[in-house]
Amino acid sequence: MPPKPLRECKAHGCKALTREGYCPDHKHVQQEETKHYNKHSRNKTITSFYKSTDWKRTRELVLLRDNRLCQRCLREHRFTPADMVHHIVEVKQDWSKRLDFSNLESLCNACHNKVHGDRSKPVK
Repeated sequence: MPPKPLRECKAHGCKALTREGYCPDHKHVQQEETKHYNKHSRNKTITSFYKSTDWKRTRELVLLRDNRLCQRCLREHRFTPADMVHHIVEVKQDWSKRLDFSNLESLCNACHNKVHGDRSKPVK
């Protein structure tokens, strides 16, 4: 696989080219943003749910149910290994559906990114 293309650093006004989000001089900016997000924005209840035994067990059962294949790719007659289990209705929208098998589907990374690529648009 070819390397990622070079892009300008995400730091305001920095023109350095990098394959990561920030150049080495501004890597600390990304770390500070992540630290701030984790402290002030991340939902601790949802984070602890994803670390729970119940979720890990349910996730594994869904992957087995779906034969570890991406369900969206499969609908397009492509066989792609699933990397993750996706909540069709997000946990933060309806907590009661967090372990509901009918609300879960196995997806590959690419399909999961398509679903969540623009969170301002409704999910199909």
